[in-house]
Amino acid sequence: MTMLSPHEFSTLMLVRNAPDQLDMTRFELDTLLDCQLISLEPRLGEPRRPTLTPAGVSLLDAAARLARQRRREEAARGEENLA
Repeated sequence: MTMLSPHEFSTLMLVRNAPDQLDMTRFELDTLLDCQLISLEPRLGEPRRPTLTPAGVSLLDAAARLARQRRREEAARGEENLA
């Protein structure tokens, strides 16, 4: 898998949280499609809407777990420094 740029990662988060507000001309969408992290779902009478694939969901969930773990570790170090 290709490493995502910050713009691609933030676009992936937008697909999860605000797909209707996403500018569909963003070139990051091409990379996310190529990596199979999103798909474009047809909607009757409306433009296609980006949707996370299971791989996209998994990637964002893993990133959230890492962020939570990092915050816990930083909090624990802060408490150690206070003692």
